[in-house]
Amino acid sequence: MTKRSDYLAANAGRRAPMPGFVLLVKARDDGDSSMRLGITVTKKVGNAVVRNRIKRRFRALAREVLPSHGTAGADHVLIGRLAAKDRDWAQLGADLTRALAKTRK
Repeated sequence: MTKRSDYLAANAGRRAPMPGFVLLVKARDDGDSSMRLGITVTKKVGNAVVRNRIKRRFRALAREVLPSHGTAGADHVLIGRLAAKDRDWAQLGADLTRALAKTRK
């Protein structure tokens, strides 16, 4: 996702807070079954090096988990938290799987 309006629209969707991130999921209802991903990490989390590292981790995590657990035809937004920097990879994966299951209900 690249447009600010897409991120704002996703903010009205389902929310699943986790220790390392907050997941927002919003169905687009446009007939397209593709899943879109948006990642945002604020300056409160750290400097550019830290923020970019977290975004790289989130992109790799999404490539691994979203195809099997994501919602088709929806926008998924990951908002990074400070804990994402030091959180174990397996824990992040389990958190994302749990958050996706939470937003489906």
